Amino acid sequence: MIGGVPVATILQYLVYGLQLGSVYALLALGYTMVYGIVGMINFAHGDFLMIGALGTYFIAQLFSSYQIDGTFPMLIVGIIILIAMLGTGGIAVATEAIAYRPLRNKPRMIALITAVGVSMFLENFPRALPFIGPNPRSFPTLFTPKTFNVLGASITSTQIIMIILAAVTMMALYFMVNGTKIGGQMRAVSMDKDAASLMGINVNRVISITFFVGGALAAVSGICYASAYPQVDVYMGSWLGNMSFVAAVLGGIGDIRGAMLGGFILGIAQIFATALNSTFGYAVGFIILIVILLVKPAGIMGKLVIEKV
Repeated sequence: MIGGVPVATILQYLVYGLQLGSVYALLALGYTMVYGIVGMINFAHGDFLMIGALGTYFIAQLFSSYQIDGTFPMLIVGIIILIAMLGTGGIAVATEAIAYRPLRNKPRMIALITAVGVSMFLENFPRALPFIGPNPRSFPTLFTPKTFNVLGASITSTQIIMIILAAVTMMALYFMVNGTKIGGQMRAVSMDKDAASLMGINVNRVISITFFVGGALAAVSGICYASAYPQVDVYMGSWLGNMSFVAAVLGGIGDIRGAMLGGFILGIAQIFATALNSTFGYAVGFIILIVILLVKPAGIMGKLVIEKV
């Protein structure tokens, strides 16, 4: 017992918090990459999560003949997820090329307002399509989860996969940014686009790759969330996107490690706050954000940058 609460209950809440935090962390990585390299807040990023989850729903229907006892073989699951990632990444690249690239040299407020408009379009356009519509849909079971008992707490294989996937993705992304040629180009573009262009770096290509990676990660986070909470609809990316943005700012937007840390902190805090009071869970993230920013304005792992004028 800890404070009158059984250890098994606390451990169970911690598992739920890590599960939700992994979704926030994967989505926050996209926010922080785009901000770090392009210098803009893509408020439509949460809707890429919705596109990834809805896309997976329809792709799974196309592969329904491969189902065995209501689930898919792991090879088919991998193909479904890969197609969803590629498709969502492609939509993210198209969004950047059509909506954001023409405004790249305009005041940031214009790009911000455009991002809000793109988000509203991505949420409401699918509602007008007869094969999608506004009604929620049940997410298919991609694989049968197994349940493990650890110190009295139940942990499913889905939760384990989500948590490990988030950690592995962060490490792979961190290596890509800091240990590869394209990562070096990303860092150069984030420092000075004009100087990077003069050095022979294709700035448009680097930014497109950034949006593609962010969109693919959003698709993975959407699949993870829909696997844990098996229901998808056109608005699911709205509040998840808001909370993931809070996680990115909390950890220090622009820092990959900060995005992951902020996502897990927010997920764990929300689960424990909801256990205390069901109406307090959504607000606790903003409370933590305010407290952290009062103490460390750049976020937990962020660094203040002095702009020269």
